[in-house]
Amino acid sequence: MVKLTPPMGWNSWNTFGANISEELIFEIADRMVEDGYLDAGYEYVVIDDCWSLRERDANGRLVPDPKKFPHGMKYVADYIHAKGLKFGMYSCAGMLTCAGYPGSMDHEFIDAATFAEWEVDLLKYDYCFNSRIIAGEYLYRRMGLALENCGRDILLSCCTWGVDQTHEWVKTTASSMWRSTTDIFDNWDSIKNLIKVQEPIHAYNGVGCFNDMDMLIVGMNGEGNVGLGGCTYDQYKLHFSAWCFFGSPLMIGCDIRKISEAERNILLNKELIKICQDPACRQPFRMRPLLTTEDDYVYAKFLSDGDIILAMFNVNEEKEGGIRMTIDELSLPMTTGKTLKMINLWTGEEEEIVKNAAINRGVPPCGCLIYRCKVVDIQ
Repeated sequence: MVKLTPPMGWNSWNTFGANISEELIFEIADRMVEDGYLDAGYEYVVIDDCWSLRERDANGRLVPDPKKFPHGMKYVADYIHAKGLKFGMYSCAGMLTCAGYPGSMDHEFIDAATFAEWEVDLLKYDYCFNSRIIAGEYLYRRMGLALENCGRDILLSCCTWGVDQTHEWVKTTASSMWRSTTDIFDNWDSIKNLIKVQEPIHAYNGVGCFNDMDMLIVGMNGEGNVGLGGCTYDQYKLHFSAWCFFGSPLMIGCDIRKISEAERNILLNKELIKICQDPACRQPFRMRPLLTTEDDYVYAKFLSDGDIILAMFNVNEEKEGGIRMTIDELSLPMTTGKTLKMINLWTGEEEEIVKNAAINRGVPPCGCLIYRCKVVDIQ
């Protein structure tokens, strides 16, 4: 399967872990449609680990846990598809999944055929209990080949957490997205650390195989399976802004039945989603203007329509950050006769055209500024 923009959806793991059920998935699917998530682009509903029995059946096939999914997975897929959504499931490249259920190692083709029979649209493929003898790239190519030959388009999500130099070989595996990081947790340190490891691998993101910075924690508020402390509203806003700017897949991880309106508005920010879904999916570039610190991340990215996205992330919890730069750093010296008209994508406000070719902005602790900049004539 070839995916042209970063996948978007919802995944059960962050909040629910093993506490999943047919009823829960149906309720989530209902809310995905009713609350505007599908209209915003979130189309996948993904069941993560702990959905199966601990043993395969006599024919070597995976078996859904009848207590959690009494009608089977095809029944779940039919419900999700009837809502206009897509259905995602989970397995692992090892002998066991991360929670100790049967993995797909040495069962790749039979599992791919099973997923196709159940009308699965996405497979999140984890990396626990993997072979120390067989290289991970070989295991992921094996499942990629199985899915490509199963008779159904199934998106392969490679979840190796960035180990074994995943970025160097992932495009050989038929994966449409690949995890570049360790697991996310619902706290500020986790967000900050995941942003900090991105710079060396920006070049490996792009159309057809997207760098997955892990699932979104917006709206978790310290609850659920990875709810270790929670974050403030501003921290969630920076988190979502960074994931959109870097072009990560957007997989919601909170309980959308309980999310506040303010947090839902973060996830449904159409202007930020447009950046994530820009068809060019171009590589961002980092700038280091005067007076910035190691906690100030100032980035830009060119969009397919000629606009520029300028993003500023201050990951320091105590000190205000800032940006002091000229638009020459954005390839617009004064000799071009051009300047920028800047639209703040969180407030919708249009700021003055940059004068004297300078941009001067302060960024509060754990804060972000993100602008869509239009190239205009100097007046």
